[in-house]
Amino acid sequence: MKLLRIGAPGAEVPAILGEDGEAYALSELTGDVDGTFLASGGLDRVREALAAGALPLIDPAGQRIGPPLARPGKVVCIGLNYRDHAEETGAAVPERPVVFLKDPSTVVGPDDQVLIPRGSVKTDWEVELAVVIGREARYLSDPGEAADHIAGYAISNDVSEREFQLEYSAQWDLGKSCESFNPLGPWLVTPDDLGDPQDLGLRLAVNGETRQDGSTKNMVFDVAHLVWYLSQYMVLRPGDVINTGTPAGVALGLPGTPYLRAGDTVELSIDGLGTQRQTFVNA
Repeated sequence: MKLLRIGAPGAEVPAILGEDGEAYALSELTGDVDGTFLASGGLDRVREALAAGALPLIDPAGQRIGPPLARPGKVVCIGLNYRDHAEETGAAVPERPVVFLKDPSTVVGPDDQVLIPRGSVKTDWEVELAVVIGREARYLSDPGEAADHIAGYAISNDVSEREFQLEYSAQWDLGKSCESFNPLGPWLVTPDDLGDPQDLGLRLAVNGETRQDGSTKNMVFDVAHLVWYLSQYMVLRPGDVINTGTPAGVALGLPGTPYLRAGDTVELSIDGLGTQRQTFVNA
């Protein structure tokens, strides 16, 4: 299934894309797609209603697409999780996942404008596979248990301000939690629809020029390992998001460090998860 949310910020209508390509409103089943919905068997209710033909059509044409998940509980990020990205930034390939948190309020729609922070000179892009938790994960015994706790996947742009991140603090949070720094979506795709999360192509272009072209098969730590690992140190709850890292091709690692400026457009895609497109503007 491909779940999405349609409408203005704060007034999105939850919906699902059917196999016929039509969008169907979920308003009669839930007020929103959030942690409560996921924890209460919401995905099963949607499957049943869709199969029964009980969902009304909705026309998304000309309407904003919001993030497919409302009010994430927390956004947990994994740094340096692709060998080529670690190498381009001059960092060692980590022996354990590099973990940091991102302010959940950074999550915006896949095509919303992204604000370049005031004083920024090093705003950067990162295409990432996002994992959405659907069932509480606490001290999982092994990575094989992870799949039962995943509601689905989405595209994430882990926008970063490198000066704030690397020069202003010993921790990365300042450069990761700026306003609008996590476009998510367009869809939340369930695992049965996506297939193998470790065999997906990731691509990103800036102003039409390809910058990133990688594959999730090159992750240092795969999705199952990350969910298991994180569950040893924090409780993952329904509606939490994990950004799983980015391949090579970020501005920080490119010749001339071509950081983003107002007016630049960034387009991202991941196999099976759709496409995002953002214009960057000054805050």
